[in-house]
Amino acid sequence: MRKLQVALTAAVLTVSLAACQTQPTKEQTGTVVGGVLGGVLGSTLGEGKGKTAATIGGALIGGLLGSSVGRSLDQTDELRATQALENNRTNQPATWRNPDTGNQVTVTPTRTYTAPSGETCREYNTTVTIDGRKEKAHGTACRQPDGSWKIVS
Repeated sequence: MRKLQVALTAAVLTVSLAACQTQPTKEQTGTVVGGVLGGVLGSTLGEGKGKTAATIGGALIGGLLGSSVGRSLDQTDELRATQALENNRTNQPATWRNPDTGNQVTVTPTRTYTAPSGETCREYNTTVTIDGRKEKAHGTACRQPDGSWKIVS
């Protein structure tokens, strides 16, 4: 369950940082991502005839958890995470407490490199503290021609 929550946090932050013309709400995104990840986890854990039930149960539970985490991140968190990727040196964390949710978020760029496509990319670690529970994740984002950051993993 802990790995699922970490994956959900990473996925929600990933979708939040990605620039789209019509973005779904963070709650909707969290629900979808959580449902997919939960279904995959359930499918991995289930065996035989119980595999289908485990997949469906995992998807439902993942969707509920993802919805909750998605609601906990807002535009303030998205902006601060983008600023950390753009401005912080490698291994220099950006930490903030969201005044509306009370959540604490830390984004730390860990490596900067140029991709074969010529894009500047950064690996980063994220820690989100929600109701006293720390969730950690790792990802990679690349700067797009318009200056936005797109999550690639």
